[in-house]
Amino acid sequence: MTSLHLVKPADETPSALERLLAVLDLHEVEGWGPRGEDDLWRGGTMPALGNRVYGGQVLAQAIVACGRTVDPARAPHSMHAYFLREGALDVPIDFAVERLRDGNSFSARRTHAIQHGKPILTLTVSFQEDQPGYDYQRSAPDDVPAPEDVRSAFDELGPIDHPAARWWSHDSAFELAHVGGSLFLGPDTTRSDRQMVWVRARHAVGSDDPLLHRALLAYACDQVMLEPVLRRAGKTWLDVGAGVPMASLDHAMWWHRDARVDDWLLFVQEAPTAQGGRALGFARVYTRDGVLVASIAQEGMIRLPA
Repeated sequence: MTSLHLVKPADETPSALERLLAVLDLHEVEGWGPRGEDDLWRGGTMPALGNRVYGGQVLAQAIVACGRTVDPARAPHSMHAYFLREGALDVPIDFAVERLRDGNSFSARRTHAIQHGKPILTLTVSFQEDQPGYDYQRSAPDDVPAPEDVRSAFDELGPIDHPAARWWSHDSAFELAHVGGSLFLGPDTTRSDRQMVWVRARHAVGSDDPLLHRALLAYACDQVMLEPVLRRAGKTWLDVGAGVPMASLDHAMWWHRDARVDDWLLFVQEAPTAQGGRALGFARVYTRDGVLVASIAQEGMIRLPA
């Protein structure tokens, strides 16, 4: 994996994206395990809402940790993960990587993210070298407004002096622009279980490494996957902050094609079901010229009133 750095003005203080790239730049702990031959990678944490580690950060770090043990010619194509415990902000996270298999075209890895001797996430990811084959995709929706024509979180929340508003508008590594309106300050009056949102990194990422961009996409998606459930229930992020518990439980992701996260990506989302304090969200991710680059599924805990 190439060295991580950010292209930004020289007089700018470290941005959220730069801090994120720093925690993704894991370092190897050598001589770990009973034989001193096992793979252990260690990374830091960065501030997040709720005084706990943001789940997307751990997802992205786990993907990078596994990718560090694979031939760079093989990029991740699928991932399945379970969130087990809240992550603490005051201690580093260790990623113990198990090399499950290296075949002719595919490699499989499993890792546990560990704090205080206990796993906070377990993840399995498969890698594949680039190969030719039949190419088909479901088309992107028609007549979607360009991201420049959609009000972003910065426009909506930037003037508000509140910790949550500042996190979404200034301290987040990614910019969000919700087609048809966000759920930051008010509910969706149509009670739809679908939404579309443009997403991109706030600054240029100074690397073309597919592993890094795919890990960053996993980081970004965790913050929007359950929004269609809130939209359908007539709730907002203000309700979550006021006592509606919400947390990711498990996460699956399939990367289909390369994409840069510092270009606008369109998330086309839906939430087909919610029950028993759980809800399920799906997303298809397109480039702005309509290339399908990823599909995502996430189940989360969300304690909404009946």
